[in-house]
Amino acid sequence: MKYVDEFRDPKAAKVLVKAIAEKVDAIGATVEKPVHIMEICGGHTHAIFRYGLDKLTPPGLEFIHGPGCPVCVLPMSRVDECIEIAERPGVIFTTFGDAMRVPGTRKSLIQAKADGADIRMVYSPLDALELARRNPDNEVVFFGLGFETTTPSTALAIQQAARENLSNFSVFCNHITVPPPIKVLLDDPHMVLDGFVGPGHVSMVIGTRPYDFIARDYGKPIVVAGFEPIDLLQSVLMVLTQIAEGRAEVENQYARIVPDGGNPVSIAAIEDVYQPRPTFEWRGLGEIDASGLRIRDKYKDFDAEEKFGIGYATGRRVVEEPEGCACGEVMTGRIKPMQCPQFGKGCTPDIPLGALMVSSEGACAAYWQYGGARQAAE
Repeated sequence: MKYVDEFRDPKAAKVLVKAIAEKVDAIGATVEKPVHIMEICGGHTHAIFRYGLDKLTPPGLEFIHGPGCPVCVLPMSRVDECIEIAERPGVIFTTFGDAMRVPGTRKSLIQAKADGADIRMVYSPLDALELARRNPDNEVVFFGLGFETTTPSTALAIQQAARENLSNFSVFCNHITVPPPIKVLLDDPHMVLDGFVGPGHVSMVIGTRPYDFIARDYGKPIVVAGFEPIDLLQSVLMVLTQIAEGRAEVENQYARIVPDGGNPVSIAAIEDVYQPRPTFEWRGLGEIDASGLRIRDKYKDFDAEEKFGIGYATGRRVVEEPEGCACGEVMTGRIKPMQCPQFGKGCTPDIPLGALMVSSEGACAAYWQYGGARQAAE
C-alpha cells in the first residue's frame, strides 16, 4: 500500500483509543456489562490480535469473533468429499493453501496428498485452468471456496473454461454468502450483540446495501472496515458513536476501497454463473437456507458435484464434530478459543482437531499465533 504508514500511525491510534474509552464510559459499559461488537471477518480477528487492539481498547468493550472464515465454517463432510474426488484415478485436485490441513473424518487434503493423491496448491483458479490446458487427459478440479471475496474469480474461470470448451476442468463449489449467517446469529436469543464491524473484502464485491437489514430490522449498527489498525479503531469508534446516539445505520469506513453499490463486473459474473442453493450446511451453525451458491445448469459441465456424482447433487450425510471440539461455539462467538478444553492440548497447529486452528483467518489460529501458545503452556 502506498499510504500504509498513515493507517499505522501510533499518534492517531492513541487519539482513537482515547475517544473509544470516552464513548464506552458515556454508554455506561463495564467489565460486568460490556459493549459486544462482533467483527464478522476472520481477517479482522487476526488484525485485532496482531496489533494488540484487544489490549489497547478499554475493558468495557468486548470483541466477539464472528463466522467470517470460509475454511472454518466448512463442514467435515465437504472435506471428505474433496478427498473422495482427489483420490479418484486421473484427477488433479487444486486448492488454496489454507484448506490443505483442514481435517476431515479420515484425513486432510495434505494427508491425502502424502498418500498419493495428486493434490496441488494454487494461488488462483486461473492456475487450475492452466493445468487443465496442459493436462488434457486428466480431470482438473478446483476447490471453489470462500465468501463473496473469492466467488467472482471462480465464476470468471468457469466462464473462460466454457469459452475454451475445457471439458476436463470443473469446480467443486463451496462458495457461501455473508448476510444469511448474520441473520441466524441475530435471531439467536442467546447471542448478545450490540453492533458489527463489517467485512471489507466481501463488501468490496457486494457493496454495503446487503447489510441494510441489520440496521433496519434488528436495530444494530454496522460499519464496514478496513484491515489496518487505524481502520479498525475508527470503525469501532463509529459503531460506539451510533450506540451512544441511539442510531442504527450502515456506515462505510473503508470507502477508499468499498463502493456502496459494489463491483458491477464481479456481481454480473456471480449472477451469470451461480444461483442460491436451497440450503447449505455451516460448521457450528447447521443448515442455513439460501446461504450457499451452486453452479447454474448452463455451466453444469463444469460442476464437479454433477460430474462426479457427490455432495448435494446426490444427497449427503451429516458428519458430527469430533468429541470435545468446540469450533462451532468459538465461531459463533459463544466462547473464546482459550475456553475450548482442547485448545493447546488436543488441538494445536501441528495436530489440529478443528479448522479454526489451521485456517489463516481462524480465531484459534489468531489466539495461538499472538500469545495463545504461551498461555496454553502456562
